[in-house]
Amino acid sequence: MQALLAISRGIDRVNAFIGKAVIWLILLAVLVSAGNAVSRKLFNLSSNAWLELQWYLFGAAFMGAAAYTLQMNEHIRIDVFYGTRSRRTQHWIDLLGHTFFLLPFVALMAWYLWPYTVQSFYSGQVSTNAGGLLIWPARAILLAGFVMLTFQALAEIVKKIAVMRGLMEDPHPFISPKEQALKDAEELAAEVAAKAAEAKQ
Repeated sequence: MQALLAISRGIDRVNAFIGKAVIWLILLAVLVSAGNAVSRKLFNLSSNAWLELQWYLFGAAFMGAAAYTLQMNEHIRIDVFYGTRSRRTQHWIDLLGHTFFLLPFVALMAWYLWPYTVQSFYSGQVSTNAGGLLIWPARAILLAGFVMLTFQALAEIVKKIAVMRGLMEDPHPFISPKEQALKDAEELAAEVAAKAAEAKQ
């Protein structure tokens, strides 16, 4: 089990590095969008390639951060049922969900995207829009994102089993919305009190 945990930590490090790095692609997409808008308005110059580049950059940011988001347990979930269960039951829900729903889905997507991407690369497929970009980078972004999600799903399953067996601390202890609201209120009250104390001095 320790060997599997070491592998899962390695997966976490790689996906965390990529997930944090792709943040800058959002800024780059904004700059491309702004530059395209300015050149179109001032010089009447524009190209579908610039529009498609924005989509590629946003897609790369989204897919590149998806595995890191899973690692941080930040994907949207429905807490109506989950939030009222005991923590042990929540662990079982997570484990079964990752094993029987998440992992098969992301692995299947990666499996089907591989030949789709390779075919696009070798055929040199280009966007049907005038002046558009090559298609294969967009498909490669999707493939890479689902491969990362597949490895992260495996890492989450290993970590969940380790937590349930008492081999490691829960990296994401569940906090109900009520508890989170109380915690936020306490932090805000402490901050206000600290500022008030500074003002008196």
